[in-house]
Amino acid sequence: MQREMCEEKDGRFSVPLLDHSRKDAGNSTQKLDGDATAGADVARARWTLLRQVLHQKQVDSPVVKQVSVRRFATFDLFTRSRVVPSCPSEDQWVEYRSVSFPEYSALLRDNLGPLRVNEVLNSFDNTGNVCVWPSEEVMAHYCVKKRKMFKGSVCELGGGMTCLAGLMVAICADVKEVLLSDGNEKAIQNVRQVIERNLQSGVFGSTHVSSRVVRWDSEADVSALEGHFDIIMCADCHLYLSRYRASLVDAIRRLLRPNGMALVFAPRRRDTLGVFCRLAQEAGLSVSQHQQYDSQVWDVHVKMQGEGKDAYDDNIHYPILLTLTRGPQLPPLGHTQ
Repeated sequence: MQREMCEEKDGRFSVPLLDHSRKDAGNSTQKLDGDATAGADVARARWTLLRQVLHQKQVDSPVVKQVSVRRFATFDLFTRSRVVPSCPSEDQWVEYRSVSFPEYSALLRDNLGPLRVNEVLNSFDNTGNVCVWPSEEVMAHYCVKKRKMFKGSVCELGGGMTCLAGLMVAICADVKEVLLSDGNEKAIQNVRQVIERNLQSGVFGSTHVSSRVVRWDSEADVSALEGHFDIIMCADCHLYLSRYRASLVDAIRRLLRPNGMALVFAPRRRDTLGVFCRLAQEAGLSVSQHQQYDSQVWDVHVKMQGEGKDAYDDNIHYPILLTLTRGPQLPPLGHTQ
């Protein structure tokens, strides 16, 4: 088992937040980078892999073996550099700085401490909580590039431990408020600290930034925010798991204002993206798909296609952009600009 996957400490396991290079991407730092034909089995297999480590079981399932292969981890849209701590006991922080727009950067907490066994086995969801995944990275880059399109109230759903895209909107866009959310309490505890650290740096301006647990299947969570947001965004939020798709569609529909728009970044994963689109249309949302939405992302995609599927499989690594609206579809977004 690779060291990047987990490190045992006093009966607990530390899982890293960030994946710092494509070459050294660990077993747990590629979001569902296993066999695309496995569908939902890939998500289950990844956590089965970790559970087997925790229980010191043999990694014997073919699906589990497949998801443990080192795969594509980043489109290199942000530089990552460690912030020198003021004292040895201080948490480790990493500065994520946009390559295309270096005037915009955010601080992310890198030293999360140990992940306890019962948190892995019993948590609501863990799949997005240990690093910045490629879809989140691409969405954050897109948000910075299209920062002038954001207005009013913005929400990121399922942002995991970092909510990098929502954080970048709060930093670079002229918006009233940004809500960073996830269904996992441990993730939101970390996001609160991320907000506080960036607030101290003075990067939010007049934008109000907050965080909270939002479970899409929770009537209380959704109703509390109903009709509140001009823009909702989410990256790779369990479109591959059938039990989450309908509740995510319902949450997006209900949280949007009448003229609001949702941005969803996710790989195709065979027909899982298509199933999500059909559910959204059945719920009364207008859906548009965009494949070439950014020239820099597209160039990396084309280059990586030449590396072979062992390194990069566009079916599970290249995020498609979906735009969802409650009313008629808005004019097409600018592509490859």
